[in-house]
Amino acid sequence: MDVIITKQFEKDTEKELSPKMQLRLADIIEELQKVSKPSEINNIKKLKGFKSAYRIKMGDYRIGFILEDNLIKLSRIMNRKEIYRYFP
Repeated sequence: MDVIITKQFEKDTEKELSPKMQLRLADIIEELQKVSKPSEINNIKKLKGFKSAYRIKMGDYRIGFILEDNLIKLSRIMNRKEIYRYFP
């Protein structure tokens, strides 16, 4: 699948994540590029009440993304306590 990273996602990554977590995030992004359908992604969950919003667990952080056709748009990455205030 094609992966697009938003500017806000980049800001969140620099602000929130330690270097160790950034390496883990890079592995997850590589995995997202290799999959052909959402069910192949580990730790994924569709958000209730939203047509195409999903999240991936990454320790105490959550990656919020929008899935449209064959495109993944990475929107936010934040602490699990805060992400649902700002995403989607």
